[in-house]
Amino acid sequence: MKDGLYELAVETRARIRLVSWTAALLWLIELTDYVVFSGGLDAFGVRPLSVPGLVGIVFAPLLHGGFGHLMANTIPWLFLGFLTSGRKRLDFWVVAVVSAFTAGLGSWLFGGAGTVHIGASGVVFGFLGFLMGRGFWERRFGSILLSLVVTALFGSMLWGMVPVVAGVGISWQAHLFGWFGGLIVARTLGRGLTDKQRG
Repeated sequence: MKDGLYELAVETRARIRLVSWTAALLWLIELTDYVVFSGGLDAFGVRPLSVPGLVGIVFAPLLHGGFGHLMANTIPWLFLGFLTSGRKRLDFWVVAVVSAFTAGLGSWLFGGAGTVHIGASGVVFGFLGFLMGRGFWERRFGSILLSLVVTALFGSMLWGMVPVVAGVGISWQAHLFGWFGGLIVARTLGRGLTDKQRG
């Protein structure tokens, strides 16, 4: 019993460190951009339908349009990122990479001409999509309960995927396609678990 509690405590601390250090990295990058480059790094975001703008798929999640923008992403990053790493910490990285790619590609394909898309919100929505989809594809009580709780607490974020609700200056494309990326990971990993159960 004590060994189990100790392992749980160690794993929980590791998950907290994971989301905290990655969030701290985002703040360090934004602070550097503000102090050293006067916001100039934002030019490396996703620029729709521009071949050079494809590089933004890699850099956009690390860049923000100011500290207010970053703060708005930090809080859900910490909570949803922590929950995403609940089964395995590797899940955090898989969801982050896949949703960053889908969010960036979606923004590049469907973003408005002359716009630049930056911010970690595509990854945040990827975490949300993953957590909402886990229960559906894993078919386990714990996963279903987690999906329901996350939907109840964070479901209102989905309005950020609707253009007329998201508003001007908000990349609903990154939100929508990042969310899809999270669903893709939930389906892929969830189907793998169900196949193992059947086997």
